[in-house]
Amino acid sequence: MQITEKDMDIITELGKVDSENSASDIFKKYMDKEHLSRILRIKHPEVLKRIANAIVLCNPKAVFVNTGSIDDKRFIKTLALEKKEESALSMEGHTIHFDLAKEQGRIVDRTFYIANPEDEISSLANRMDRPTALEQVRSNLVDIMKDKTMIIGFYMRGPVGSPASNPALEITSSAYVAHSAELLYRNAYAAFEKEAKTLGHFFTNVHSEGLNRTEDLPDARVFMDRKFRTTYAWKCTYAGNTLLLKKGNHRFAVDKAVYDNPGNELSEHMFITGIYGPKGRITWIAGAAPSGCGKTTTAMAGNVFIGDDLAQMWIAKDGSIRSINPECGIFGIVEDVNQTGDPLLMNVLRQPGHEVIWSNVLIDENNVPHWVGNNEPPPEKGLNFQGEWHEGKTDANGKLIPLSHPNSRCTLRSTSLENYSNEDAENPEGVVTRVFTYSGRDADTMPPVWVAKTSDAGVVIGACIVSAATATEVGATGIKRAPWANGQFIPGALADYMAAQFKFFGSSKIKPEFKPVMAGLNYFLTDQARGGDSPRLLGEKRDVKVWLSWLERYAHAEIGYLSTPIGNLPKYEDLKSLFKDIINKEYPKDLYVKQFSLYLDNIIKRIEFQEAAYAKEKRLPETLPKILAEQKKELQALKTAHGSIVAPDIFSG
Repeated sequence: MQITEKDMDIITELGKVDSENSASDIFKKYMDKEHLSRILRIKHPEVLKRIANAIVLCNPKAVFVNTGSIDDKRFIKTLALEKKEESALSMEGHTIHFDLAKEQGRIVDRTFYIANPEDEISSLANRMDRPTALEQVRSNLVDIMKDKTMIIGFYMRGPVGSPASNPALEITSSAYVAHSAELLYRNAYAAFEKEAKTLGHFFTNVHSEGLNRTEDLPDARVFMDRKFRTTYAWKCTYAGNTLLLKKGNHRFAVDKAVYDNPGNELSEHMFITGIYGPKGRITWIAGAAPSGCGKTTTAMAGNVFIGDDLAQMWIAKDGSIRSINPECGIFGIVEDVNQTGDPLLMNVLRQPGHEVIWSNVLIDENNVPHWVGNNEPPPEKGLNFQGEWHEGKTDANGKLIPLSHPNSRCTLRSTSLENYSNEDAENPEGVVTRVFTYSGRDADTMPPVWVAKTSDAGVVIGACIVSAATATEVGATGIKRAPWANGQFIPGALADYMAAQFKFFGSSKIKPEFKPVMAGLNYFLTDQARGGDSPRLLGEKRDVKVWLSWLERYAHAEIGYLSTPIGNLPKYEDLKSLFKDIINKEYPKDLYVKQFSLYLDNIIKRIEFQEAAYAKEKRLPETLPKILAEQKKELQALKTAHGSIVAPDIFSG
């Protein structure tokens, strides 16, 4: 984004460090000989000044420069245990971290973009003017680390050498945050200066948990300064608010793609996974889903796994779309993770030999973690996110307290997973990505899988994700729009982001043989929504492998389809065969009819819901309302001809 003279850089304004010499003086004052030598190996003047300003602002007792060595990793983990940010569990390498009881998700209501009056930000976000933000940062971050150790980490959000990677500084007083960063990101201390110079930018993140008290939570904040690509967070402990390398920097990466490189680059809330096709072929798939909506499960359903949450992508010189994972670990929700649906992940969580940070699960008397939906015998008592727990315990309102919080997490290195391909994940050229999926928690409307007829219609599928609210956001309830599952992380106008999507996927630079397949997925259709009397899902977790395998064959034009107004649907005989071949399961015709019949009233209502919402947006690309209007017209005609429920066989003629 363009920086003007009136765009005051808050960290520089408060720290007053504006030269390499003054930065060096600060380092000499706060660092011992060893850490001074470490920081002075970095020669990038802007990197040094930002670190020095953070030191002046937070005034720590000591400064630890993390090089990513085995000894440094050990120091950080030991510090987390000494500070009681984490506690050791019975299995070697496993620790537990508890967030504050009332901070079990992203504090969306206390998260702000720093913006000037003329700056346009997303209609789904909060804004704060720069002078007010300056005073809030001053009143909360000044001296916040005076009795603490500041840990400075140098990371790459993506493989070193990739054109879509982003260098980022993580500056924190939380050893738990620093420990998490070491599992989730690539420590690039040795390469950081070169990468920052080559790519021409880096992100800066400053966080402190403060006194870590419940009474401070109303004053907790997450600020994002888009102009200077700097995040500030204080008085919070949940990783989604504190590990700013993650969703804080994802927002900056979205900005960079939309405004600095539109039509050539995207930054998405997507998994990356590879599916085997005939003769050992691997087809790479990227997929968007809101947090808590099965993204990790889908990623792990792949034969070769790269990432479960974020993806950076670009159009390569050969005319293909390439993707990399900015992360190299998992910060995954564990509710309903079990041996039946997630065997590879369970092998890591229940077998020795791996490093895992648990958060907000229940710890029993033997220091073993438990969580809702693990399909294991539950303990009768233990310690969880709200303190001492026993079976049947209720809160102040008489509501049963679950064994574990719905947003309980596990943090681990991706290399722990059997199906992880480190070679592909660390390839700076990325993987050729042929399929893009979009999904949410939709109980009663869309079928399990459908494919857009054009790239523009595919962008519309992403724009129209709806989902039941999940526990990943504090206070969220009801059914929500979740555009591209990225809405909470789009800093600028939705119109600009949407235009970049249309431009990217419709680019003439993409060669015909790499034309993207863009599809909707829905695992949450219920029996009740299809005429039954049970709230159970129509299907099970492992069916995901079949939907992905069908898309893999579709991408290579090896399978047929039924053409409908919402897109192309699978044929029954193809699915029946794939269910048998892929997961050795029978797939009855009556289940197919339930899953793939079009319930036209629901779909039309869904379209009208999106039309009304997007009508409020400024400068919206005309393509979206045009496609929605065309689909609605065709669906209404279909209803006139066949009634409000249309079985898939109608389209087989």
